[in-house]
Amino acid sequence: MTDGSSVQYHAHMQDQAIQEAVRWLHSQFKGVLRFDENHVEIKTVFTNEGRLVAPVMVAMLQSNDTALYLPDEDEDNLHLLVTIEQFSEEGDMASLADRWRIYHGEPPDIYWAVLDIEAARFRGSFIDGPIMLRSNELQEIEARLCKTINTDHGEALHQACINVAGIEMENPVMVGIDQDGFDVRGMFDVMRLDASETMESEEDVLRAIANMAGSR
Repeated sequence: MTDGSSVQYHAHMQDQAIQEAVRWLHSQFKGVLRFDENHVEIKTVFTNEGRLVAPVMVAMLQSNDTALYLPDEDEDNLHLLVTIEQFSEEGDMASLADRWRIYHGEPPDIYWAVLDIEAARFRGSFIDGPIMLRSNELQEIEARLCKTINTDHGEALHQACINVAGIEMENPVMVGIDQDGFDVRGMFDVMRLDASETMESEEDVLRAIANMAGSR
């Protein structure tokens, strides 16, 4: 292998590792937050810019040593070094608290925070935190599409959960959509349905759901 091809190979492997880590990140909606010597399970959602949001304890806000494991501390899972920034539920970022409630219900803690990723480790690869950010390219039409699918395509969504995830959800609800997949809330949990291709429009989204359901 020449020097040039070796560089290309390693660059390709790094890109692949990043893509796998980002896909894993967006498939997880709960994890274990370590702050100092404490370990507490938290549930998360994403902002439109790809930052993590969660209700947190005051002790988490006061800690200078915080890490998030998705979904837990197993070495094969995603380990994130994070910083925690509090925001007010009554301010400009109030919609983030509303989004969390849509996914998870009422929060167990009263403080809201954004968790910024400083660095990531996934299956032997180390990744700079900002590289993990993925903006939602469908944010302008996300709410409308969720309503459309829940109102007009409920049976297709139910079948898609069975076909893609092998899970029969009772009354699944579409709560989030981005270019790479769907977030679906069940009675007890939220799960991710990955799209086979990048979605860029309403037509792409509805086609993806139909394909997952096997109706097309």
